[in-house]
Amino acid sequence: MTYETLTIERHDNGRVDLTLARPELLNRVDDDSRRELIDALLTVGNDRATRSIVLAAQGKVFSAGGDFDMMRRKHGDVAAVRQGTTDSRRLVEVFNDVPVPVIAAVHGHAIGVGSTIVLSCDIVVASRGVKIVDSHVKIGLVAGDGGVVVWPANMGTIRAKRHLLTGDPLLAEDAHQIGVASDLVDSPEKVLPTAQGIADTIASLPPLAVSGTKRSFNQATRLRTAEVMELSSQYEAETMHSEDLLEAIDAFQSKRTPTYRGR
Repeated sequence: MTYETLTIERHDNGRVDLTLARPELLNRVDDDSRRELIDALLTVGNDRATRSIVLAAQGKVFSAGGDFDMMRRKHGDVAAVRQGTTDSRRLVEVFNDVPVPVIAAVHGHAIGVGSTIVLSCDIVVASRGVKIVDSHVKIGLVAGDGGVVVWPANMGTIRAKRHLLTGDPLLAEDAHQIGVASDLVDSPEKVLPTAQGIADTIASLPPLAVSGTKRSFNQATRLRTAEVMELSSQYEAETMHSEDLLEAIDAFQSKRTPTYRGR
């Protein structure tokens, strides 16, 4: 398959670099990019030659999150929202289907679903100053595309609530201190080489041992995902049709204070 929103680079040692490649759009997530990421993770992850995966991004940020234009188009379109909800749930699930470790190389901010993607990875390398943010509530949406699953799993319920209910960012320095970011580096330029070094180390290890360990972790997180995702994604689908969503998007783009009416 030829991808339009990401690139794949395979290395002889079994490491694969998978890179989000729409820097001009800040690597925003829409139907096309989400579908391609799902396909790429499954294709690469289930290739017997793959030993480890580095998930990186081009440009200034890792991902600016969901695409506002897509949200506007889908507002009021029940079928389109339902399909998007299904695809969003599948994106979270696919990380539990990949049998090799996935290392996130977070050189820039990861926002909204971008933070979900990062926190779904097995190892997270981040640069100082990077913000990991699930800002769903700030634009009138339920954090239903995986936030209520991956945030508590990585940092505990109380701290996750603190961020998901306010939309406040988690700095990479704090993420490292509490164990959410496994590795903290001093500059964006050091992120990718550090992530690749970890991936190379993993690729050099006995593959059956690594895969079996990863599959065991997958099962533990798969159970939690199944418990929560269906309900949370349904709640998010409801807010995709809300007037507050359109108000939040318009206020953000107009740089004004929004007025929410709870409908």
